[in-house]
Amino acid sequence: MRLEQLRALREIVEQGCNVSRAAQALNAAQPALSRQLRSLERELGVAIFARNRKRLLGLTPPGAAILEIARRMLDDAANLGKVVAEFAADSTGNLTVATTHTQARHALPAVIRRFAQRYPQVRLMLRQGNPAEIMELVRTGEADLCIGSDSAAASGELAFFSCHELQRVVLVPRGHPLPGKRRLTLEALAQYPIITYDTPFIGRSRLVQAFRARGLTPNIVLSAADTDVIKAYVESGLGVAIIAGMAFNARRDRTLRAIDASHLFEPNTIYLGIRRNDFVRGYTFDFIELFAPHLKRADIERGLAMPHGDPQASAASARRKRRSAMIK
Repeated sequence: MRLEQLRALREIVEQGCNVSRAAQALNAAQPALSRQLRSLERELGVAIFARNRKRLLGLTPPGAAILEIARRMLDDAANLGKVVAEFAADSTGNLTVATTHTQARHALPAVIRRFAQRYPQVRLMLRQGNPAEIMELVRTGEADLCIGSDSAAASGELAFFSCHELQRVVLVPRGHPLPGKRRLTLEALAQYPIITYDTPFIGRSRLVQAFRARGLTPNIVLSAADTDVIKAYVESGLGVAIIAGMAFNARRDRTLRAIDASHLFEPNTIYLGIRRNDFVRGYTFDFIELFAPHLKRADIERGLAMPHGDPQASAASARRKRRSAMIK
């Protein structure tokens, strides 16, 4: 059995049992990939895929079990390189962070600046997407960690750690009548066209739930993943926006006004996710602590060791630590 055979198996499954697409992803010839798969099945003595002539229909029961073991073996092989690099050159390497636009634009710049000063020889890459997309990047090993909202906290393959909470604000153009109201209400908001985040973001679903709980239907005229795009359309007069409070900067967003909406909408919890069976480099622990100072290396290692961590328990623990730090 060779690692190339296991990589072929994993990629074929990742590509929906399409050998042609798997060959393209691996930069290999399709006939060679098919031979590797047949060779693996002969060596193991079982059919990994159910077939209809030459077409793969899906994994057989033993094939599903073999795939899980193959994934662990490939992960362990990748971890060997990380272990060697950690002890041979602990301040060099790569770190890929998958995150949402709001975090990349507003929460991470200061963290990345400090990290780059501390580790000038580490190549840092940001991959952006919605919560489900960034979680998938970590699950498949294309990113080392993800930072996104709590909608991502749904996979047993990843360990999640609570970082901070996001409150919401309502953005309006200067001169808009809403800031003149004594206290913002959902009834007042429902009278205006609303611009907010795309459906995959947890903030969108919680926004709709808050309105529905009051028997209201928000008039969402535009949604986007990029907060700067949302701001541009508020400036153009298309509507009012409901966004994360950290995305508003009074000095930079001079044409806009922000109204506190924390009393109207449940806050979002921002989580950091890491694949459980990954070897975590020392500088990755430092990056995490720069982003969320309450998360220490021991916390991360303990969470990764748990078979299926509870994100809500993690969130509660993190809140207790933050409150304790504030008291001190």
